[in-house]
Amino acid sequence: MQNNLKSATLTAVRPTKVRWFMLSLIMMIMVINYLDRGNLAVAAPVMQKELGLDPATMGILFSAFAWSYAFCIPFAGALLDKIGPRLMFTIGIVGWSVATVAIGFTNTLAALLGARTMVGIFEAPTIPTNVRCVAAWFPDRERALAVGMYTSMQYVALGFLTPVLAWILVTYGWKMIFFITGALGLVVAIIWHLNYRDPKDCHIINKAEMDYIKEGGALVNSGVAKGNVVSWKTVGKLFRQRKLVGMFIGHFSIMTTLFFFMTWFPTYLINGKGLTILKGGYYAMIPFLVAICGALLGGKWSDWMTDKGYSKTVSRKVPIITGFLLATVILGANYMDSINGVIICMAIAFFGQAMASTVTGALLSDIAPKDLLGLSGGLLNFIANIGSATSPMVVGFIVQGTGGFNMALVYVSCVSIMGILAYTLVLTKVERIVLDED
Repeated sequence: MQNNLKSATLTAVRPTKVRWFMLSLIMMIMVINYLDRGNLAVAAPVMQKELGLDPATMGILFSAFAWSYAFCIPFAGALLDKIGPRLMFTIGIVGWSVATVAIGFTNTLAALLGARTMVGIFEAPTIPTNVRCVAAWFPDRERALAVGMYTSMQYVALGFLTPVLAWILVTYGWKMIFFITGALGLVVAIIWHLNYRDPKDCHIINKAEMDYIKEGGALVNSGVAKGNVVSWKTVGKLFRQRKLVGMFIGHFSIMTTLFFFMTWFPTYLINGKGLTILKGGYYAMIPFLVAICGALLGGKWSDWMTDKGYSKTVSRKVPIITGFLLATVILGANYMDSINGVIICMAIAFFGQAMASTVTGALLSDIAPKDLLGLSGGLLNFIANIGSATSPMVVGFIVQGTGGFNMALVYVSCVSIMGILAYTLVLTKVERIVLDED
């Protein structure tokens, strides 16, 4: 009788929820991460006038972050595989926060370019580290939702906090935006370093949760890859994988749309549509808040289809392609006379972008070689962030050349169509890549 009672007690032990605590740390990082990426967009209308920057020059400044970010991502991904996510994120957050504070002390274009370049360098580990952490902590059936939750934080940061930054801009000037957001980042770095652990190094997770995530497909042993040297030959093999090539093109398209919103959208509303800074801040908030729903719905929809027995090809690709179709609605803003109509088109487009972006993170976890998640994520985001870098530059030169934003929206819409083609014609079946041993 006693043995039966003891057995019943043991089987009744419920899994801990440590994975959700670790996810909350990633979500916190994403808020400050995107706040430090997007703060320049809020400050831009005032900075342009104060520093005498034309649209083309402003586009180059916007892209400085993305170029350094893109070119450092592959190296950040490889380093992640060597030192692990805890140390990787600690170094990154401290670095980009200090660089953000430095922007507040600048008064020349050269200094601004240098500081934004440093922000990009230190933010480069973000997405590969996020993917690595979620792959380690979450089973297949929860992974897209987890990615959706941390992805939604970028829209929380830029949605809820854009009016706050606009108020700081009007009240204290553009420099204070960078002082405050940089200081917050240093606090976040301390919280992360004190609390994050990989599953195999975590002492508060119980066996029930460990078994649950491991049996569900979580890569619980993907810590620091000791003795695993990444060669250029390995990089070449990854670039020859058709599935990854499809993702490279598709994510390039996703980031093109994202960086239009992260860089030019407030200026589009203020200079293009004649809104005041504060009113522009409030209107700019709407598409970002709608995008939160897109991020969460995309992840939940993908996980629901996985639970219902749909193949990963269907459950991952359908939300992504649907998101791209919605993103093309941005073109409708060219045909709207009222600001409300413009915002509706922008909100639909950003909803779609968020849906596609969310599921892409889960998809990478499904197809990347098990021991090369960091490197695969780094390469994916390297190509994707060429879209981040070119988007503000192209838009800036279009605005400079045409005197308006109409053709810029045509460009963003066409790139979304390119994403649809990548996920339908290039990336076919979703399954994990196994590299040949040679």
